Amino acid sequence: MKIMNNTSENTFSSYGIYDLNDNLELSLPNTEIKFQQISDNAFSYFREDSEGNIVEKMIPVKSSEIKIELAPIRPLNHPARRTGYVFLKFDKEIYLSENSAASIFVHCPIEIGIFLINGSNRESLDWITCNSMNSRFGLYGSPDTGTLCKYSKVSLATDYSDSIPYIEGVLKIIIENTLSSGQTIDKVVFPMTDNSLYYEDSKTIIDGIKITLKKRAVVHIVDVKTIAVETDWTKSPTWEDTTVGTSVEMELD
Repeated sequence: MKIMNNTSENTFSSYGIYDLNDNLELSLPNTEIKFQQISDNAFSYFREDSEGNIVEKMIPVKSSEIKIELAPIRPLNHPARRTGYVFLKFDKEIYLSENSAASIFVHCPIEIGIFLINGSNRESLDWITCNSMNSRFGLYGSPDTGTLCKYSKVSLATDYSDSIPYIEGVLKIIIENTLSSGQTIDKVVFPMTDNSLYYEDSKTIIDGIKITLKKRAVVHIVDVKTIAVETDWTKSPTWEDTTVGTSVEMELD
């Protein structure tokens, strides 16, 4: 079993795999989680958040050697699963000169998943958010035909080490302006089901995206594609269907 960190940074539980041989308590910002063995073939699960919301479950098991994994997941579940799209609004506009490119890092919200380990499979037991006050939906486009998204106003990060534990991971964005004039970009919309998450201790990084500003006929558009991160960090489990290989087009303001 992993031991909780006792550093000044936090006294919360690190991401990773935990043995569930007896009783287990996990502590996260605004959230307490408890597993308790109630018989030879069953555990109870209890979770309470800062608002007093309680989730209780019973977990029948076939073996006493049970493991769970605590891992960052995509921010697509709270307050409800309604969309696979994320709308990130930058707190500062990004300006690119004509025919130029740049790389930036931004903070991106995450949620946390709790998975039962069954052989090589991970079964989703529960998910939480440690920042429920900033978990909201937004609409990109017109009220009639727009895309429902999970919305967040995000700040720039320095690099991959700048993750905010349990709250936000770091996403690398490559921006390429192929147009013959300077352009400003202040948001990005993309299906996050394409982006894997990776963790180490309490830090999170996310597969990046490439934004290409280009011209199609007489219209300036923004093409968004996912780019996999090369890392030795642990890849988080997932349960959502992915749409790997697709791209998204936005209108350029």
